[in-house]
Amino acid sequence: SIGIVKDGELVFIGNYGVKEVGKEGGPDQFTLYAIASNSKAFTSAIIGMLVQEGKLAWDDKVQKYLPYFAVYDDWVSEHTTIRDLLSHRIGLGTFSGDNIWYKSDQTAEAMIKNIKYVPQAYEFRAGYGYSNLMYITAGELIRTVTGKTWGENVEERILKPLGMNRSIYSLSDLERKGNYAMPHMRKEDKNIAIDWTDWEEVAATGGLISSVADISKWMIFNMNNGSHGADTLLTAATRNTVWTPHNNFVVDHTKPNPHGSHFRGYGLGWGLGDYHGKMRVSHTGGYDGMITAVTMIPEENLGVVVLTNGTTSPIMAATYYGLDQYLGIETKDWSSYYLDRANTRKANDTRISDRIAQRELHTKPSLSEMKISGDYHSDLVGQISILKIDNKLKLVFEHHPLLSATLTHWNYDTYLINWDEDHAWFSFGTVGFNSNEKMEVLGFDFDVPNDDFFFEELKPRKIE
Repeated sequence: SIGIVKDGELVFIGNYGVKEVGKEGGPDQFTLYAIASNSKAFTSAIIGMLVQEGKLAWDDKVQKYLPYFAVYDDWVSEHTTIRDLLSHRIGLGTFSGDNIWYKSDQTAEAMIKNIKYVPQAYEFRAGYGYSNLMYITAGELIRTVTGKTWGENVEERILKPLGMNRSIYSLSDLERKGNYAMPHMRKEDKNIAIDWTDWEEVAATGGLISSVADISKWMIFNMNNGSHGADTLLTAATRNTVWTPHNNFVVDHTKPNPHGSHFRGYGLGWGLGDYHGKMRVSHTGGYDGMITAVTMIPEENLGVVVLTNGTTSPIMAATYYGLDQYLGIETKDWSSYYLDRANTRKANDTRISDRIAQRELHTKPSLSEMKISGDYHSDLVGQISILKIDNKLKLVFEHHPLLSATLTHWNYDTYLINWDEDHAWFSFGTVGFNSNEKMEVLGFDFDVPNDDFFFEELKPRKIE
């Protein structure tokens, strides 16, 4: 579903495909999709409103409100500000530690208390690492200051005032609203419908579910500098703060790029840059089985939203076609450009095929199933157990029940992970058990090659 806004009006609506593969019924401008990380701009807007109300300041230390907040270093933990949370400059690697929250049944507070175990990737404020964990922290800070959840705040402060009456943050409201798309994963080069995943507890990093009609209102509001009708919800100071680069990216100025970009950076909840010399404010989102994009050219009062229910959808091709038409730019074949790029990346990604090719057949484990069975502890996610159930070896996460799996022998002391349910972002994986000279099991290592969730960070060790 595509929407284009120009000069305060929704001027184009395009709907294609189906809401669920194998079933009739296409989407419309009111069809609900998970917008995932496009929710981050709502989080920074709520923080901005609290700053306007004098309830906090951008440079307040996080520990002032969440005394238990801690990262890899005590000094960094003490000096991390709200502004740092929202600009991805804490020192954590992109997506690092996301296994803490992904499909977890823990509270946000419990998740935050495990952030201190996520490894440092670069010096504090000296780099960029896209961190969902910091936005989960921002959401809990909002709850602490207001006494209301992120969802309650976003509904009261943004959704209701803007008339975004179909947008929700809880799966419990999905059936009541109706007209929603189903998420899809790719399996054997086919689209497979999967269940919705509950992100309500981590909504501040990506929990909003919305439509083209509603996100169009959000874009119009932002390009109207935070005003809606006679109401000024965001002051000029807030608008300027969240749209100011706090973390800059290198742009190669030695050769042309397809977007005519001269600078790129990250503000507070928004990606910033320029598109053929005009300021661009944007973000994308990736949810289990859905990817989305919101892009604005404020000086042209032009915005494009693309909501999709697949993981390989051409969100940016559709975006750039729309921008080019309105900006009078001679458009290129964006579809071919992104398809070729995706196919090249896929062909060059041999991580899974390499592992399969390297498997040594007809080997036997040196460690018995009885020895490897038991409870293990991961600092990041808590207890992980290897259990014998109905004569099968099971992998069970204490706080991530949806990640359970059956283990079958792969080679030596390595076992194949056969997930109990399909997952959108990863598939093939193994666990390899480690032992000492006495053949005592010490722990095991995950190997789940993917670009989003780093199981290798878990490092479970045996609990005696």
